[in-house]
Amino acid sequence: MSSSHLTIGALAERTHCNVPTIRYYEEIGLLPHAERAANGHRHYGDADVRRLVFIKRCRDFGFPIEQVKHLVELFENGDRACLEVRDLAQVHLDQVRAKLEEMRQLEASLAAFVASCNAACSGGVTRDCAIIEDLSAVDSRVAGAAGCCQAPVRKQRKGAAKGRRA
Repeated sequence: MSSSHLTIGALAERTHCNVPTIRYYEEIGLLPHAERAANGHRHYGDADVRRLVFIKRCRDFGFPIEQVKHLVELFENGDRACLEVRDLAQVHLDQVRAKLEEMRQLEASLAAFVASCNAACSGGVTRDCAIIEDLSAVDSRVAGAAGCCQAPVRKQRKGAAKGRRA
């Protein structure tokens, strides 16, 4: 089925992309400015649908706008080396893997906070909460170049109720 002369609303519906995003992509040059009908309404064709689907999929995979711009160039110019696309994907994959590692560190830190609270103060008052104390500590450590916080290994606090549950 042809997509010639789609309005912006129809394009949005067909591509599952909202209207403000389509306007933004036009504004920054990811999508060419649409042709205008005599009444001033935008009209899009098959090529616009395909390009917008490509852009949306790139964004769904988390590619930043600058990389999407480069990928769109490669998408539009089918005679360039596929290795350029692969290299961009590899860079993004490396970034995703680094973020995953940061998230694993964050998960471990949060688990340590919860374990610390369970062991030291769970069920007590917030002024005795190990998590609040750790998060507000001036001398807390920042681990690694990524800046992911780590929960300190806690010692049993004096006066803290052990094993209390709410």
